[in-house]
This record gives sequence, C-alpha cells and structure tokens, in this order.
Amino acid sequence: MTQPPRLRLAMQKSGRLSDPSRRLLERSGIELQSGGQRLSASATNFPLDVMLVRDDDIPRFVAQGVCDLGIVGQNVLLETIDPAGPAAQKPQVVRKLGFGNCRLALAVPVAAAYEGVGWFRGRRIATSYPRCLEQYLAKNEVSATVVEISGAVEGAPVLGVADAVCDLVATGSTLRANGLREVETVLTSEAVLIQGDRALPAATQVYLQQLLERFDGVMKAARSKYIMMNAPAEAVDLITSLVPGMEEPTIVPLHGKSGRVALHAVAGENVFWETMHKLKAAGASSILVVDIEKIIA
Repeated sequence: MTQPPRLRLAMQKSGRLSDPSRRLLERSGIELQSGGQRLSASATNFPLDVMLVRDDDIPRFVAQGVCDLGIVGQNVLLETIDPAGPAAQKPQVVRKLGFGNCRLALAVPVAAAYEGVGWFRGRRIATSYPRCLEQYLAKNEVSATVVEISGAVEGAPVLGVADAVCDLVATGSTLRANGLREVETVLTSEAVLIQGDRALPAATQVYLQQLLERFDGVMKAARSKYIMMNAPAEAVDLITSLVPGMEEPTIVPLHGKSGRVALHAVAGENVFWETMHKLKAAGASSILVVDIEKIIA
C-alpha cells in the first residue's frame, strides 16, 4: 500500500530561530534524527521531513513548493516576498509561534538632533532590509538614500557609510554600544509558520492538522499555568476574578474542613507575585502554580 507523502518543513539551520524551532518540535513530541552538518533531517515518530537552510531561502522554498511549510521570522518573509508579485508566490502565515520577537527599527547617532521621521530626508540609511525600509519611507513620504549592507549594519555611521541605520532590535544593547539610539519602529516581528498554496493530498492534510494541533497545544501551554489552592467557599468568586484568564475552576470540598474547598484551574496568562498577594488576602492558602507541558482543547 502506497504511503501518503510526508510533510516537508523548512527551518533555519543556524541562527536566531534555529534553537527555538527545534524546541517547538521537541515539545510537540517530534523526534528528529540528528542532522549533524546535513541539510535535512527526518522525524522518526511523525511523517515529517525537515530541511535545514538559510532563513532567507525559506519563503522561496515554500512559495515554489519545495517545502510545504516553513518557520521564519516575519521580517524575513516581508523582505523576501515581493508584495506586487503573483499571489501564488506569496506564502500564507498559518500560525504566529510566539518566539523570536524583535522589531526592525531606525536608529540615529546619539548626538543627532532628531525631531521626527522628516529628519531622514536626504540622508543615507544603512540596512539589510531595503524592501521593508523603502516601503516605510514611501508610506511616510520621505526621500532618502537606502544603502544596502549585509552584515554589521550598526557600524555604518562611524565608518561614514551612512547617516543612520535600519536594523533588527531585540534589547537595543548593540545600538547603544555603537553610539546609536532607536527612534522609529518600521515593523514588529516574531517567528511564524508559513504554508504555500499547493494543495496537499487528503492524508497529508491530516498530518498537517495534527501538527498544528500539537503546535497549538505547546503554545497554549507556554501561555498558561495550572494553579491550585485552598480557600473559603464564599471566596471562590472573588478568587476566580483575581486570576488572569482563569477558566472555570474545579472545586472540591476539603475533608474535615467545613466551609473550605480546594480550587484547581488553568490560568490563561502568567500568575505574577502581585496576584499571589491578592489571592492570599482573599483567604487562599497553600497556593501552588506550576508549568503546563501541553494543552489539547
């Protein structure tokens, strides 16, 4: 009997999104054979083959049907795919993955008398993201010279190559180390799962739905906590209102403790110390907050 085609996923071989992408697969219960220096790896317990490639190749591979799916930063997707090109060559975002958060930002020398985006008119801006920058400048009706650089963009003003830079920013420490300050956000970005427009065989489509369910379960678990506590029965409504994103709790009477109950629930957001203090003030005790490995709704 012929087996349905396996899913093909492209992801970064090395770089900012490489390790988080691998962790997502691991937490989804997918075991990859060690790829070493190879450009591909196969899952041993799920019908998935992974291509390990450069990040800026991923959107093209998905658009051309070389791979069914890809994990890539939104910044790379927007920079690589021509918005004026054919629709068939534009991979669609099917999931935002919640990691690899950053922003593409404009930065100027610390001493610059910056008063707004008009400052960039007639100036040179160094970047590795010319398409995204040009779209931003056009939207803001700013005429500037875009200097395309692959590599360390931050040093361009010091070298006299440019007056300002447009680069990816996570913490801003690299900009500060090079005497620059962030002044405008061009776009925000995170890792996304993309899919091409090629129709999958029915059986392979089932594999895709299973993979998406696993990813959804991992991501929901990462955003949630399991919380347990003892509390007065009359305080249950108040306590439920204090915990962010709490689903309907499970309430169990405490043996030998009249009027007190055990409360178990999933909190859809993080439970901060401030919340813990409020719970204690409401009468809760023995409060336990634990991580969740996976959630399937």
